[in-house]
Amino acid sequence: MNWDETGPETDEPTGPVFDDRLVDAGHLDGEDTAVEAALRPKDLEEFVGQEKVREQLDLVLKAARARGATADHVLLSGAPGLGKTTLSMIIAAEMNAPIRITSGPAIQHAGDLAAILSSLQEGEVLFLDEIHRMSRPAEEMLYMAMEDFRVDVIVGKGPGATAIPLELPPFTLVGATTRAGLLPPPLRDRFGFTGHMEFYAPAELERVIHRSASLLDVGIDVEGAAEIAGRSRGTPRIANRLLRRVRDYAQVKAEGTIDREIAMAALKVYEVDARGLDRLDRAVLGALLKLFGGGPVGLSTLAVAVGEERETVEEVAEPFLVREGLLARTPRGRVATPAAWAHLGLVPPQHGAKGQQGLFGA
Repeated sequence: MNWDETGPETDEPTGPVFDDRLVDAGHLDGEDTAVEAALRPKDLEEFVGQEKVREQLDLVLKAARARGATADHVLLSGAPGLGKTTLSMIIAAEMNAPIRITSGPAIQHAGDLAAILSSLQEGEVLFLDEIHRMSRPAEEMLYMAMEDFRVDVIVGKGPGATAIPLELPPFTLVGATTRAGLLPPPLRDRFGFTGHMEFYAPAELERVIHRSASLLDVGIDVEGAAEIAGRSRGTPRIANRLLRRVRDYAQVKAEGTIDREIAMAALKVYEVDARGLDRLDRAVLGALLKLFGGGPVGLSTLAVAVGEERETVEEVAEPFLVREGLLARTPRGRVATPAAWAHLGLVPPQHGAKGQQGLFGA
């Protein structure tokens, strides 16, 4: 999610803005940033989950240290909130190197990238978040920098322009992307190690929650952690955010210790249900089921029914609903699955059931 552009003003009415969603892994406010920094693990041993990526990355870093060389460039892909930034900081810590953090949208000109690269120290880690959103001229400059540790700075314009080669110290680029398919092959091929971050299992999220609760000095039992983990959409960032909100509820309404009943009551207040759906998710499902009989219905029509922009429905609500098996994208439009009817406690109409039988075999 991380994606920010403000369009032109219109006279059309707009629906509610869902920028305060507890279950939005891509949304970070000031509190999130400060707390995440405090809760981040400092080394690979402390990092929970992503076993394959962690094991492979450990080998890459140990081999580089044994050779006394900088580590290969690393590309991390996956949904927001799964630990890409944390792993970049761990890479720097494991290599005993400083880290510099920037993002693709911040590099809109080749000169922006040249200024950053020319000021790097030997062995430094450059973390480039949302690397797929970097401008094309900067991207082409990055090819040479990654491969030859050199950039050509163009001085002058027109026929009199000259390229001055600028040698760079060896460095490690860690690129992070939520949309690996948008990276051009020449850039993707220059990374020595590529790791894909998977969503977390509930048991792994429980470990994350217990660790975070300990650091936050919050009392929580096994069932309380399990209840929060089950509503966290497989994402540690969401798990930590829900934990903080449940902690607030426990401090005000209870005695400060989180058990299952406290967690359920707190998350009911914040409108996060047992499967991790919030009010936007339920609004989309509710409109699809109650207004359109389960579909199929076009995205634009569904967005109008919810009172949201189509991009909000498509990019914010739908990915999780599809992953949970509650909604399907078909050539004819959006269709609710039998699980969606069951989740909202509704009975599908006869014609809807017949239509869905052909799509889902149920």
